[in-house]
Amino acid sequence: MSAQPEEAPAPPAPTEAARVRAQIAADRRAGSWVPAFDRDWAKALAESAQSYSLAPLHTVVRTWQHRLAAASDVDAYLDADGIEAGFVDLDDVVPRR
Repeated sequence: MSAQPEEAPAPPAPTEAARVRAQIAADRRAGSWVPAFDRDWAKALAESAQSYSLAPLHTVVRTWQHRLAAASDVDAYLDADGIEAGFVDLDDVVPRR
């Protein structure tokens, strides 16, 4: 019997963190997002070293992938002055765990 639930997502590729960080650095929010990603990554790296688990690192990568994916929708909402005409359901942007 597996200890992992069947619906558990596959772990990100080993190079995914570097790809996500490069996307963050290319974003217009890079000034605040790069330091935030680096903080999250450093904290997850410390947790992983203590727990011998890669789960904290995978969580950071997935969280930032979702933030990047949702950024354009958030921008569109803010550009529309908060008018919800083109409302995007959060479940469409961030998949349930």
